[in-house]
Amino acid sequence: MLRVGNLQRAIDFYTQVLGMQLLRTSENPEYKYSLAFVGYEGGNPGQAEIELTWNWGTTEYEMGTAYGHIAIGVPDAYTACEKIKAAGGKVTREAGPVKGGTTVIAFVTDPDGYKIELIQRPSEASADPLRGA
Repeated sequence: MLRVGNLQRAIDFYTQVLGMQLLRTSENPEYKYSLAFVGYEGGNPGQAEIELTWNWGTTEYEMGTAYGHIAIGVPDAYTACEKIKAAGGKVTREAGPVKGGTTVIAFVTDPDGYKIELIQRPSEASADPLRGA
């Protein structure tokens, strides 16, 4: 779950920039929060989902020291970075081998400052535009 400062902005990033699907949303007026679940290929149980939570009236959060990043497997990290940049996303580490290894990775940052690692996994072909089909 990621707490976001603007739910629509977060939904737009994960769907339009990272190519996920908006799976479902819910509102809780009593406790003043809204949820949106995004993921690839229909989400659970076949794929993981990310829960985006907007607490009404809150526009930003401190990242803290516990959060590291979300990792997403992609067939081609170089192509994914180009697609993300073309869609207006922010690539903070261009695709290339990880230090001391051969696995190709890249990093992007969402509008709320959360880091997302792209890990090149050529065997993960998918129909999703970001994931390289």
